[in-house]
Formats: sequence, C-alpha cells, structure tokens
Amino acid sequence: MNTTGILNPLFLFVMMLLCLISTTSNAQIKHGLRDDQGRHIIPRGFVIVTNAGDFKSDDYVRMVRLGANFQVVRLELGRLSEFSGAKLEESYLHHLEDLVTLGKNVGVKTVFKMTVYGVDEFSWEALWANKNNEQTLYINAWKEVWERFEKEDNVIGYDVVNEPRKLTMDISYKDLTNEHLIPFYQKIIDESHKINADKKILIQSVFMNKGESIDNNQYAEITASVNRKNIVFSPHIYQNKEELVKPVMDRFDKESIMLNAPILIGEWGFPTFASTDTLLTGNLGQYKYRELYIKTAEVFDKMGVGSIKAWFSGNPKMQNFMAGGPSTWAIFSDKNAVGTIERKYITDIIARPYPQVIAGDIQSFMFNFATRILDVNILTDNSKGASRVFVGANRHYPDGFSILIGNDVVMIYDPIKSVGLEIQKSSKNFDSSNVMWDEAYQQLNITKWPYDKTIVNLKIVPGIYK
Repeated sequence: MNTTGILNPLFLFVMMLLCLISTTSNAQIKHGLRDDQGRHIIPRGFVIVTNAGDFKSDDYVRMVRLGANFQVVRLELGRLSEFSGAKLEESYLHHLEDLVTLGKNVGVKTVFKMTVYGVDEFSWEALWANKNNEQTLYINAWKEVWERFEKEDNVIGYDVVNEPRKLTMDISYKDLTNEHLIPFYQKIIDESHKINADKKILIQSVFMNKGESIDNNQYAEITASVNRKNIVFSPHIYQNKEELVKPVMDRFDKESIMLNAPILIGEWGFPTFASTDTLLTGNLGQYKYRELYIKTAEVFDKMGVGSIKAWFSGNPKMQNFMAGGPSTWAIFSDKNAVGTIERKYITDIIARPYPQVIAGDIQSFMFNFATRILDVNILTDNSKGASRVFVGANRHYPDGFSILIGNDVVMIYDPIKSVGLEIQKSSKNFDSSNVMWDEAYQQLNITKWPYDKTIVNLKIVPGIYK
C-alpha cells in the first residue's frame, strides 16, 4: 500500500503545529509598554484626585508598597481653562508639579487625565458642535500642562478626554465616535505632538448614557482608527459580573488591534458600598468583592495589560447613585481625604505581585491567589539594564518567600532572620549581588540575569525553600 499521499499531509500538519506552538511560546505579551531603555513595563497604580487633600512623601511610599509604579493625576478643566466659571490657576500648576515630584522620588511615573469638573454647566454637545471654538479652549487648557511638563521625563503621557459623552445628541454612538470623537482626538494629538512628540496619548471610548451598555459595560465601541502614532488605548471597566469580565476585555483587545495601540486600563474596580465595610457575605459582602477583583486581576494578567485603580484616597463622603446605597471608589476607609485604613478585601488583590520593569521581553506572568505563586516567563536582555519585581511580601508572604530563577538558582527571604536574601542553590555563573531585596518598597531588584538572551522562568513562592 502506498502511504505517501497520507503521510505527507499529516507530516506537514504536525510540523506546522509544532512551529505554531514554538512561535506562541516565545511571543511576548503585546500590551506592556516600553521605557527609554527598551525595558518591558507593566503599569499599575492609582488615580490621584487633585482636590483630595495634601499628599506627603509617606503617602507615596504607601502607594509604592501597594505595587504602584504609575499614577494618573486627575486634572480639573475649571482650574486650567477659560471656559465659563473657569480660571487658570498658577497655584494649581505648582500643585501638579509637587505631585509629579512626589511620584518621581519613589519611582512612580505620571500620566495626566483631563476631567471637565469646575466648569459652569459644561456641555458635551457644545464641545462636539464647536460653534464657539470650545475645542480650542479645551486644547489651550492642555497646552498649559504640555508646556509645563515638556521636559519632564517622569511625565510619560496624557489621557486627553475623560469619559466623553453623547447625552442629548440625536446620533448613534458609532457616528458620534467616527464623526466627532476621533477627529477631536486627531486634533488634540497633532497639537500635543508639536510640543510633546515623545509623550504617550491615551484615548478612551464614549461613556454611554445611563441604562445603556454592552455586556453590562457602559462604554461604546471604537470602530475606526485614530491613525496616529504613540497612542495607548485606555478604556475603563467597572464590571460587577465575573462572567462578563473576559468578554469585555476581549472586545477591548479587538479595538486595540484596530487602533494599533496597547491597552492600559485607565480605571477599574466596581465601587464598594458603605455596607461592604461591615459585611463578609452576600452580594455586597467582602467575600464577593474578593472573588470579583481576583477574577478581574487574573484576566488582566493573562492579557498582560496594565491597570489603574480609582482612587488613592480616603473616604470623607460617598456617592449615592446606585441601588445598593452609598458607594465609593476610595481604597481607604478613613473619613479624611488622605487615608491609611485599607479596604483590604480589595487592596490585597490590587497589590498582587507582578513584574514591574523587565530587561527583556515578558512572555507571560500570573499570580495564583490560591497558591500565592508568581510565575513569570522572560526572554532576558541584560543590555537593557536592571529589572524590578513587586513582591508585596508584607501582605502575601508573611511566612517568607523563595525566589527560583531557572532550574538552578534559589534564594530565600526569611522574615524571622531579617538578614536579607540568602542563597540556597546557585549556578556557576550566578552572582548573588545582582539580586537585592528592598524591604521599604517591597521590591525585588535584579541588576543582571544569570542567563542572557534566553527564556527564563522566574517564580516567587511562599515559604522557605528546603
């Protein structure tokens, strides 16, 4: 029997499958950002509300110990523009400079985001119609920020239109996006790049009217390209249905492909209710929130997207527009605007271990909440400098942790001994001085990988390796 006609197609199919598996296993995650050294960055952090109180250096150390390497500072149009009821405040610009400096001092990068707060009866309909040069007024407000931070490398980008609205306009969301929002983005980006060509521009989709949503998500789809360089897709997700987190993120992924822009989730985390602080069980209880936030975190990490949580603040007052009663996005429960009392049922999820800055290409990473194991696959590149991993040992590894690099490097941190990292196992080309533990910032710093230009598996596991 002649089997050539059967075996050849089968052989080809197997070879193609093996090539596909090989290509997939060596493919870096597509949504991380890059710094000036070409290192792979996963942005995480918090929205900073500029009227939330007087932040100090200790607050920013607390932010870093929660895993932050980015902050998104929420601007108020009413303090930067010539809209009705608004006024450019020089003191406000100085306040922004102080927030950038506080972040810079602890290794936190800054993104600015414009909101329309502080303007008398701001009208989205008027902005889109632009009959009285409203768009020029809006861009001029941004110019005050762009020019102020033009040479500040720690400011990496601008989220230029926060939650744009349709409201009373008789137009579809698709037409609003294509005919008004995208041309406005193009106008803003072109003006920004005249001053800040190297800064990232973050873009969002239309925030739909109350009662309208797609998969329980109140953000319309972007269906046409902005056709500009150096942009980041920064959608928001406030999802309270676990089963819909992945479908929404899959939709965002398709939009990011069309936009040719990586995803950085600009805001996330369903708000907590006043009752949540006092309940463990039930739909508004803390156990339910832990499950929801863990599910969301797992989807984020599998995709490799960065994420910004609202808000890094205390809780002097609550919103009251949801069926569950008074609610808030604040991560601290203090009655002061600047807080220290964590809502641990969400902060322990937000502050999960992850690779912050990697010299090389991150192939994949995941923190397993059940086993408390961080698993990272990296294509290393020592020519790009040092790497940094947030561990959060104070909350995730009170029993100590072990660091496994490849098959033959093991280091341990024993909190009882408090002598720093100890070598349990090493290869001949491993120099332990290249791995350092920063207790104050809860970070693992790796100045040089023991294996260069190769795929390396890094694990952080609980307990002391024996």
